[in-house]
Amino acid sequence: MIDSHFPKKLIFLPQINCDLGEGIGWEEEIFPFIDVASLACGGHFGTPKSLDASLALAVKYGKKVGAHPSYPDQLNLGRVSLKISKEELIQSISHQLEWFNERAKAHNLTQDHIKFHGALYNDAARDLELADLLTDYLVENYPQIPLLVSPNSQLEKQAKAKGLSIRLEVFADRTYTSDYLLSSRSQLGSLLHDVASLELQVNRLLFEGQLLSLDGVYLPIQVDTLCFHEENPAIVEFLPILRKRFWT
Repeated sequence: MIDSHFPKKLIFLPQINCDLGEGIGWEEEIFPFIDVASLACGGHFGTPKSLDASLALAVKYGKKVGAHPSYPDQLNLGRVSLKISKEELIQSISHQLEWFNERAKAHNLTQDHIKFHGALYNDAARDLELADLLTDYLVENYPQIPLLVSPNSQLEKQAKAKGLSIRLEVFADRTYTSDYLLSSRSQLGSLLHDVASLELQVNRLLFEGQLLSLDGVYLPIQVDTLCFHEENPAIVEFLPILRKRFWT
């Protein structure tokens, strides 16, 4: 548990979000403890059956949903950067978002947000040209839908410059480098899965407004939404504990 000497005044109380609809067997155990879900819509994962099942759970538990488009790469689950043309990428994203909205409407749900997935999310955080391309598309086609962005990223900067609504997102169960980028999944300690480590990171974010990078640098940070990974092997154990500890 958190030591009594930690600060007691909340700086932020962000939403809890989770990237879902990716075929895990314990999805229904996650839904009660989140506020909003980003659902795979065919790029890295997603079939009519999987998307409809996730949307039905959102209705059952009264949760909001957003689209989670990706590079069109189900073979690698969208976790590998693709060298495809701008036209091919935008066409794929357009199809994914249209399909998501079609199925959401069938469940009487509206689109709460857009969040890019995996390698596309990470690439757009670093690559000005890609961030510019994606935000141009959103300005033209989804100007009123909030975009989840990583703090200090190129995607955040481009979205702000073009007047898009954004929500600053931190991955609560991942570690970061000192330049605000996610540490590589291959790096030891990149994924947090024990309750003690997660409590420390969440406490630091909510009460101190800072993030401790993997290389020991304290990073000032704002956060509107915290993400936990559905594939984290301990999520069913730690998420109810954290929800009760910090949000109730």
